[in-house]
This record gives sequence, structure tokens and C-alpha cells, in this order.
Amino acid sequence: MPVANTSADIYLQLKKLNVLGSILYIAAHPDDENNGFLPYLAKERLYRTGYLSLTRGDGGQNLIGSEQGIELGMIRTQELLAARRIDGAEQFFSSAYEFGFSKSATEALRIWDKEQVLEDMVWVIRKFQPDILITRFPSDARANHGHHWASALLANEAYIAAADSTRFPKQLKLGVKAWKAKRILWNGFNFGGTNTTTGMPVKLDVGGYDPLIGKSSGELGGEARSMHKSQGEGRPRRRGEVIENFTTIGGDTAKNDIMDGVITDWTRIEGGTEVKARIDHIIQQYNFEHPENSVDSLVELYKNIQRLRYRGMWWKQKLGEVQETILNCSGIFAEATTREQFILQGDTATVNCTVNNRTNTPVQLTSVSIIRNAGTDNPQLLKINQNYSVDLKVPVSEPAMGNATQPYWLQQPQTAGNFIIPDPLLTGQAWNNALLNATFYFEIRDLGFSVIRPVQYKYVDPVKGEVYQPFILVPHIYFSLAPHVALMNVKTPAGRFGSDSVYINYKSNFTKQKVPVSVYMLEDTIKAAFEKQDRDFEKGRSYTIALPVKKYYNPAKGEYIEAAIKLNLNGKDQMFTKYFKGISYDHIPDIYYSFKDRIKFVNEEVITAGKKIGYIVGAGDRIPEALKEMKYDVKILSEADLTDANLQQFDAIIVGIRAYNIYEYLSDKSEVLNNYVQNGGNLISQYIKSNKVGNKNLKMGPYPFSINAGMRVTEEDAKVNFLLPRHPVLNYPNKITDTDFDGWIQERSTYQVDQADAHYEMPLGMNDTNEKQSNGSLAIAKYGKGNFAYVGLVLFRQLPAGVPGAYRLLANLIALPKN
Repeated sequence: MPVANTSADIYLQLKKLNVLGSILYIAAHPDDENNGFLPYLAKERLYRTGYLSLTRGDGGQNLIGSEQGIELGMIRTQELLAARRIDGAEQFFSSAYEFGFSKSATEALRIWDKEQVLEDMVWVIRKFQPDILITRFPSDARANHGHHWASALLANEAYIAAADSTRFPKQLKLGVKAWKAKRILWNGFNFGGTNTTTGMPVKLDVGGYDPLIGKSSGELGGEARSMHKSQGEGRPRRRGEVIENFTTIGGDTAKNDIMDGVITDWTRIEGGTEVKARIDHIIQQYNFEHPENSVDSLVELYKNIQRLRYRGMWWKQKLGEVQETILNCSGIFAEATTREQFILQGDTATVNCTVNNRTNTPVQLTSVSIIRNAGTDNPQLLKINQNYSVDLKVPVSEPAMGNATQPYWLQQPQTAGNFIIPDPLLTGQAWNNALLNATFYFEIRDLGFSVIRPVQYKYVDPVKGEVYQPFILVPHIYFSLAPHVALMNVKTPAGRFGSDSVYINYKSNFTKQKVPVSVYMLEDTIKAAFEKQDRDFEKGRSYTIALPVKKYYNPAKGEYIEAAIKLNLNGKDQMFTKYFKGISYDHIPDIYYSFKDRIKFVNEEVITAGKKIGYIVGAGDRIPEALKEMKYDVKILSEADLTDANLQQFDAIIVGIRAYNIYEYLSDKSEVLNNYVQNGGNLISQYIKSNKVGNKNLKMGPYPFSINAGMRVTEEDAKVNFLLPRHPVLNYPNKITDTDFDGWIQERSTYQVDQADAHYEMPLGMNDTNEKQSNGSLAIAKYGKGNFAYVGLVLFRQLPAGVPGAYRLLANLIALPKN
């Protein structure tokens, strides 16, 4: 979406032209950055500021939807970019995969390819060339997370390695050079029960008010922080004094300011004194009502910088900044848009390129181009405030465009701890480049320069107004498989069941009749389901093919089945093997990516008791799908459904993850829910993040208990001890054994019960290596005729992954006997 620049914005851009200082902030995750400090650096002190997040936050939890894993990582990547658009910093990443909570740097660096992540960081440092580095966390256990701890250790190593030309020498052939930052500092913190700020020598008040922006850095930081919506990180706009604390951990010691001894103006560059004087003069003469009056001087400034003998990073950076300021002072608007969001490879896109010169600055548009042979060479002297528009026909046919939509870090299979980056030049980059870019060539006062704009899909929404979204390359067809987990041996009171059919749901992105189609089910070898059936395809229409399980699934060949669809298009066979998925939220651009969908078959017996389940959806919840596959009748409950009379119909009520933290009404309805238990129902609550909702204490369960956010078992293969082996939850209707805890992913439990009323029984014990056993992953209390269970076990991860024991445990919780 085009950014509107006010006269105040332009004035800040002019001031920034005179600042040649840069800072790189380093931490582990989205939301680790100091959101009040970054706008202070970028907008108050006007430094070039970057945030290097080692991971994309893939292993966290999702408060706004059901996406997990790499999908959550893409959402959080875009949330970081949304935050950067507010605070003015730049965003970078390494190849590290966020595999879940870690308690030690040793574990993090063992799972990550440490040397690869270090190489990534060194590349970012050498390319960005920061004057100083700042870590968010200490390089010890006070970091309170193994990833945090590891990020500090790696930052210190990268600070040294980036300056050593013998480390990662291949990078030096790709356009970067060894880079020695002045120092590396640690930004102390006071949160999470840990105060590390005592005795830190450098203190900065970062809460100052900027009248040009109309906000303080604390206010901007609150807005930026609130972009982390998937993490529930909405924050207030902070006003008043905000003190940040720093200590030097490498390099020259800072005594009074983080940038002590760093020259941050043009005097650091040979010939820069004259440049500085020119910028000072432009600032002095700037007219807020007529920014265009500065264009002539800015053009001369541009030429002056061009003539400098210096050709380093700041030369290129400042030429770009001056060019952008000339455009903004001239009031030039330029965009390239389409009327369709999607295009097939091989088709031709119609791209509308529009330019408007909104001031009296003489501007000539010399040409517009998108790709070779797709442009116009018809010079136009732009009239004041008149739209000039041209439609360009652009063939989308180059083979290299085939991966343009797939996020670059997902284009190759990942390892347990790292994404594989297909091109080293992409290292650190936040997102893919646009599918197409339009280049506008302008001439202003005899200065010619080019402006690149991404081609975007633009439309007008009746509620949102003008909306811009990415322009996306799509396959001719894409498909998903259902169910994602197929239970083949479910024994219910009504009999024994298993999935009889699986379904291929596919969508067409083109229209054509009588297309030869072959559908395949893939196990160890390809097995054709349909051969050369002619089918009619209609753009935008979805189709479903039902396939009998017994015909296409052989347990001896493995747990999974995939599929492929072959089409004969214009005499050529094309094989389609992936699902093309979209993710859409209002606060970030639409996200699209593709992956091979598959069905996991579970042959282990799952015995159920009871039939009807009421479900209160929580954050990132996919458990209702699992319940339906277990042959339960599931009804999603709203606040209005929570009445004494209505709840009597359910054998069990299950509350989704963090639902009590999201919905205040659940505390308000505690009496109704407790009555349900007292009258013989089973109430199963999945984990909560804390015992509060807003500023209020939660009312949850018939007896009090407290949650400790630090009590979690992150080793997914941790030994599970049966502390109450005769407890019904371990025996009925499924006999739970050690094998039911095999194959778990990411972690065992989270947010465990710490202290609890004596009525609670805790049948399971577990711990991470070298830690004391904790018993709070599952707490069950009898109340009246029914039962209440708090479940810190991460069933929400295990059920979608098709872990058999998770299904058996859930069935036992639902079937807890009436008292």
C-alpha cells in the first residue's frame, strides 16, 4: 500500500540524511525486540536500525487462529514487518527453526545447526554494517529461554567472526566484506520476574515526545508491539520517562552513550563535509507548506553524493534516501496494480501503471517497464495533479517464476532445527520479492533515476475501502486431503468403526472442458485411482473425489498416503502434487504457500465411551476435528449455550486452550459449569496461560489451583511416570501404557499446575533432563457426581499430528466415571 508522507515526515527524512549511524538489535523470536527502544533509535536519533530475529516464531502458540508450525511462522514474520512499518526499523532473520520452548542454550545449539546460524548472522552483519550490536538477552540462564540464551551467545560469536576474513570467506565473493562493529552491548531488562538492570553503566531515557510525529517512542512502541496479535501482545501507548539500561560485553566500552566514539555524520566519509553543509542548508530553507521548493537543492545534493570517491554502504544508502526524498517533495505518486489477485503460469497479466505529479515540479516520465519487452517508451511531461495511466501486458511464463509465491525458506525440505536457504543472497531477507515489479523512469531537473514499485492486486472493499494485496502466481489446480488423521480402529458403544473413505478436495483455477485427468494415491509406489477420465473444469469451482480406504491404503506400506493429479493441458501432461493454501488476517497481507498434503492413518485401537461433546473453542484450536474422527457428536458452544438446562445433554464439555484467558464469560459462568460437573458431567479444561483474565482472577474448576508458567516439560520424549496407576484416566476405557507417550512432538506439557487443593489427584509425573519431577501436567478432581480435569499435556499438538496415545488419553478423560 502506498505510504502518504506529510511535510513533517519529509522534514524528518531531511534530518536523517545527515545521520550516518547504524545499529543492529539481536534476539531469538518475534516479540523479543524492545518495541519502545527501536522507534527511539530509528525515529528520534534517526539511525539506520535493524532487528535480527534468529527465528520466525514457528513453535509458539496462536491466539487468533488454528495455524501452527511453519504457518504460524509466516504469520509472525508478517507481524514483525507490520511492526517495523510503525517503528521504522528493518527486519532480518536467520535460518533457525523455532522448534518450541527450550530450557538451555545447549539444547538450542544442538538442535539448530549452530555453525549455519552463525554464518547467517555474520552475513547480515557484513551486509548491514552496523556501528554497534545490541543483544536483548544475557548469555546465561537469566535469559529464561534456551533460544534467548543461545541468541546472545551467537551474537557475541558473530560480532567477532564478522570482522575475521578467514571466517566464512565465501561470503566475501558475494559482495560483502569483513566488518568490525565498534562494540556489542546488552540491553538489560526487568520482566518475567527477573531484573538485570542493576549496575548497568549506560542509561538512556527513550520516552521522549516528538512533536513532528505527535507521539513518543513509547507510544509508537505500543502500537508496534500490538502488531504481534497472534501472541496476544496488545500493549498500551506508553507516555513519560522510559529508562533503558546497557552494558558493554565486547569491543570499546561505552561510558555515557551506546554510540560513544562512533562518528555518526558525514565527517566519517572523505568529502562528506560539503555534503553535510548542503543538507544543513536544505533543512534551514525547508518550507513545510511547499516541500517542492527543496527539489532543486536535493537534485544538486544527489549529484554531489554521486561524485564522491567513497562507494561504500553509506554512499548507496544515502543516494536511495535522497532519491526518495526528491520523490516525496515532488509529490509523485506511482503504483502498479492488477484487477485480479491470481494468475496462472503461462498467462498474461494486465498491469495498470499509474503516475501523478501532485505539485508544480517539472517531472518527465521517460518510460515504464516490468520485464523485458513489457513496457512503454513514450516520454510524458507530467501535468500537475493529472493521472497518467497505462496498461501493460506482461507474460508470466519464465520458469523462475514458478517458486515466486512459495516463501523462499520453505522451498526445500527443512531439518529439525533449520530451514534450507536455496540462494545465499537471500539469507536474512524477511520475505520473498514480489512476483513482478514495475520500474518507473523519471527525469527531474536533468537528473534521471528509476523507482521500483511491486505489482499488487488492488480492489475496493465496501467496508475496508481501498485494499492492496500481493499479486500471486497459482497452479492450475490444487487439492487437500481429508481427514488429516484417519482413525482406523475406533470402538464405540455403538460398534467398531474406521474411516471408510478418504477425500481429495480440489479447486480449479482455470476453465476448460474435457481435460484428461489421472488421480493417483501415493504410498511406496504410485497407485492409480482413476486413469484418463475426461473432466470439465470451471475457474473457482471446487470438486471432491471420494476414494475407498480399503482399496488404496495398505498398512504394511506405512502410516501415510499422499496424492497427485495429472492433467493433460494443451497436449502436455502436468503433475500437481500440492495443496495451495491461503492465510488471511486483517492486520497483515494475505499469505500463500504450497505443501504436500497427506493423511496419517492410525491403526491402534481407540475405545470411546459417551457420545455427545460440547466444545468451547480456544486459541488456535483444531481438536474438534479430532473428536469427530473419534465418532463423537460435537457441538460448538457459545456463551449463550452455557445454561444449566442446555448442558445436561452432554457427556463431557471440553474447553479449548487458553479459552479462560480469552473469554471473561467463562469465569462469569463458573457456577453453571460447576453445576454441570456436580450433576454428573465431565468438564475438561485444556491449559491456561495464567490464573488471570485481564486484571481479574479466573474462576475455573470447583476447587482452587494455581498455574506456574515456568513449569513445563519441553523434551517430547521425556519419561512419563504413572503416579496413580489405578486411576481411571489410565485404565478406562483404554489401558494407558508407556507406548501411548511414544511419537509425541515438540513437548510433553506446558503451564502446569503448581499448587492445588487437596481434592485434585495428579496421576502423571515427568521432567526434563536434570530437573526435578513435576506432577501438574494433569490434575483431576471429583466434584459431586462428575469430574473436573485440568490438562497441561499438549494434546492440541499431538492430536493433529496423529499421535495414537493422545487420542486414547482424550477418550479416557471424556469417559471419567460418574461418582
